[in-house]
Amino acid sequence: MTTKIAKYIIPAAMALIPMLTLAALPNPTVPIGGQPVTMTEIENIIQGIARFLIIVGVVIAVIFIILGGLKWLTAQGSPDKLKSAKATLKNGIIGAIIVLGVGVIIQTLAGIITRTFFGGYQ
Repeated sequence: MTTKIAKYIIPAAMALIPMLTLAALPNPTVPIGGQPVTMTEIENIIQGIARFLIIVGVVIAVIFIILGGLKWLTAQGSPDKLKSAKATLKNGIIGAIIVLGVGVIIQTLAGIITRTFFGGYQ
């Protein structure tokens, strides 16, 4: 008998819980004021963040390339050290290519979205 009651009461309670929760919300108030955020502001913020991350990525990649070069110079013919130096150098170059590639992709997408990539098409 209790399983039959639970079979109907539990789904009914689950259906009513969102309505009870929404009923407890206060009425919305009028915003205090201020200027709305424009698409230009959002675009500038995204471009600033993207530039910062690209610059940081390129700096880190250059540090790894320099570190790989220094490891290669100090390997003194040791095959293990030389292998590690080559791997560091290769990874630094790959990282730089990836970061610069992402920069190109971001700039291309930004140009397409803002409709300035193909000379301002409408």
